[in-house]
Amino acid sequence: MTYDKIAAGVSALVLTSLLSMPALGADVTVAVSDSQGVALADAAVYLQPLQGRAPKGGQKGSIEQVDKTFVPYVSVVQTGTAVSFPNKDTVRHHVYSFSAPKLFDLKLYSGTPSQPVVFDKPGLVALGCNIHDWMLAYVLVVETPWFAVSKDRGNAVVENVPAGDYNMMIWHPRMKEEMMQQIKVGAAAQTVRARVTLSKPDLRRQGG
Repeated sequence: MTYDKIAAGVSALVLTSLLSMPALGADVTVAVSDSQGVALADAAVYLQPLQGRAPKGGQKGSIEQVDKTFVPYVSVVQTGTAVSFPNKDTVRHHVYSFSAPKLFDLKLYSGTPSQPVVFDKPGLVALGCNIHDWMLAYVLVVETPWFAVSKDRGNAVVENVPAGDYNMMIWHPRMKEEMMQQIKVGAAAQTVRARVTLSKPDLRRQGG
């Protein structure tokens, strides 16, 4: 085989590999604040592409029980994700949901249940504990892999978003309904600022 043929073969292989690789995207930081401009934690942010279908993302998640509290308080998962519920406390918990997108009941247990809960329908799922009635958490099930939850400084970083046009959706437990804002994502990292209106009380309570 001549050098030219070898070089042509290598070039074709490299080109095929590049074409088969997923396109890299940019990180989108969403700075969420309330109507007074105060940074807002626990806001769920997700991006829905205006064209095409969103690919499937990671299909595993975890919500722990620590100090008789669900951690995290707000989660976002893609439809089809299997979520485990490890109990890190020394007392047993009984985790349940009566929400239509996912009805389930993990009866009194310690450790981690052998079977995770698969969230197979989009929508909002509220979690509770039959033993400790102050325990509360939310799982927002969405049909996109591009999502994040804001931290204490109000920033939610949605990673590796392909360039394109999106509906940016924001939800928080104290909001009456989701907020939508259309954004354009380019090749470089960007920050989007969003203010939301809080009209519902904080339902979390401390237990003993």
